[in-house]
Amino acid sequence: MDRRHFIQNMGLATMASALPGAQLIDSIFLQNNYQMKALRGDLGIFTERGGTILWKLSDDGIAVVDTQFKAQAEHLIEEIKKKSDRQIDALINTHHHGDHSAGNIAFKGLVKNHFAHENCVKNMKATAEKNNSLDKVLLPSAGFGKKFVYKLAGEKIAMRYFGAAHTNGDAIIHFEDANIAHMGDLLFNRRVPYIDKNNGADIANWQNVMDDAYKWFDKDTQLVYGHSGDGYEITGTREDLKAFKNYLGRLLEYVDKGVKAGKTKEDLAKTELIPGADQWKGNQRRAVNAAYIEIVEEK
Repeated sequence: MDRRHFIQNMGLATMASALPGAQLIDSIFLQNNYQMKALRGDLGIFTERGGTILWKLSDDGIAVVDTQFKAQAEHLIEEIKKKSDRQIDALINTHHHGDHSAGNIAFKGLVKNHFAHENCVKNMKATAEKNNSLDKVLLPSAGFGKKFVYKLAGEKIAMRYFGAAHTNGDAIIHFEDANIAHMGDLLFNRRVPYIDKNNGADIANWQNVMDDAYKWFDKDTQLVYGHSGDGYEITGTREDLKAFKNYLGRLLEYVDKGVKAGKTKEDLAKTELIPGADQWKGNQRRAVNAAYIEIVEEK
């Protein structure tokens, strides 16, 4: 797609999203199996392989949240360059996992600022050192604590950390003026979650994080998720937070009851459905194992 058609389609998408009740989004750009889809104003998402990328693309400011893998990040960069010659103002990682951050390296020399929660930076560096691949990783240059706000082209980007959940370093990135927030892997939309106990995951506190996020957002907030189950959207509303909190609570309840009934971890892990959370269908082994660690081994 050439620059003229990219800009033309972006304009159509922006107008469509501004119409009351309009169906988002008419402009979906499909090249080499990747998609750029506008959401609101100058924000949109990129999907190909890995966790969803959120982007802000305007003449006055460019921001990218998460990067998938190197090849996918290069596809996104190509599309950005078709729209603007501007240096990318901000690159932000929601957490350290490779499907959200391995593409960072493609942005080397292209970004002014690179943000992530301080634990995310530590985890990213430790993982790279363990794999002897530090030279292939672009680490965030600025690690924040509980809250950090970055202003860009009339947009206030609030980065919040509510505590350990999926890992010990997941942040929510909220573009407050557009009212769009990237949840990273803090919410798996009807997909069995990966729970990284090796990097500080805490299922019990994850439920608190869902409560805190629900209070922060309003009914008009559009949420972007790292992953979704087959047939489910990669975007949603704060009501999805309640549903996912229910899954997490039911997961702990299922394992706790099973342990008290004398069931082994292996027996519990055979299920493909957690009672009371039947929308999260599929192999529950990794989630059950993580819950077992939290309930039995960490006590």
